[in-house]
Amino acid sequence: MMLEFALRRVSLLVFMLFTLSVFTFSLGYLFPGDPLTNFSGIETAGFSQTAQLQQQYHMDDGYVTQYFAFLGRIMQGDWGLSFASGDGVFGHVLDLAPATFELAIYALFVSVLAGVPAGVIAALSHGRWGDKLISGFTLVGYSVPIFWLALLLIMVFCLQLGLFPMSGRISLLYEIPAYSNFILLDIMVAGFPYGGLAFADALHHLALPTLVLATYPTTVLIRFTRDSMLNVLDQNYIKTARAKGLSRRQLIFHHALRNALLPVIKQIGLQFSALITLAMITEVIFSWPGIGRWLIDSIYQRDFPAIQGGLLAISVFIIFATIITELLYTLLDPISRNQAHGKV
Repeated sequence: MMLEFALRRVSLLVFMLFTLSVFTFSLGYLFPGDPLTNFSGIETAGFSQTAQLQQQYHMDDGYVTQYFAFLGRIMQGDWGLSFASGDGVFGHVLDLAPATFELAIYALFVSVLAGVPAGVIAALSHGRWGDKLISGFTLVGYSVPIFWLALLLIMVFCLQLGLFPMSGRISLLYEIPAYSNFILLDIMVAGFPYGGLAFADALHHLALPTLVLATYPTTVLIRFTRDSMLNVLDQNYIKTARAKGLSRRQLIFHHALRNALLPVIKQIGLQFSALITLAMITEVIFSWPGIGRWLIDSIYQRDFPAIQGGLLAISVFIIFATIITELLYTLLDPISRNQAHGKV
């Protein structure tokens, strides 16, 4: 049954990637201007170069032929040239995506570290002041717009108190070789240069963007963990174990917690996908050099090849992250396979 479920999810993945590729290909015709220019990114081509590009991109053939040629270029890493920089779009994606993933990973770590224990505490103190306090914080955090929270923290902690930097990943004083474009990893690979001050400075720059980005998924995890824990505590086997004389500690850690956290694992993976989209706003406000900020700048600059490539990269990652999360959750929870049997 697990194999059948995996095949269903793989077929869904193929369908979603096909739909995404068709949409991305259509953008070349939906954007203003010449489709050949939108696909190639070359704005000032001569007569001979234009004829060569038309042959290379099969512009004189049908849409189906052009689509398969487009897929071939995507697989080869030929995503066209950026109008703004003149460099390859695929190269920009490879250089900037690690900064976005780094920010999302640390924000997810903070969310799990704060959200899951807080949700458990809220469930165990159901109806008392602890539950009301945590639920009130969750409601406020869920309702506050992320851009407003970011600007508020910048105004207080950067401009008023001067405790944190306002922008960037690291100060200009430090020159770190880019091995992986994950700044903390690059600093560790470089052997903690400058006596470890560069590592501390990178963490200093990372603090506020991570806190802002982690706010929304933290509130979601608190609410989801609380509801899951309350649902498990209301099950008959928990009542039976309590009647047998098991202590509250044994009930929580040996029976309730491990079952309540299974649905939370799936939610953690889904929140990681949501963090990628939320990171776009955070990157713009904190001038974080990631793919989200680059994509927003490309929209302002009407850089159509960059918009096309940026949307493709982000969408592919979100699709893969969602499918992998569901497969891992199903692998850990056999009951979900029975519930999902027959569903696409």
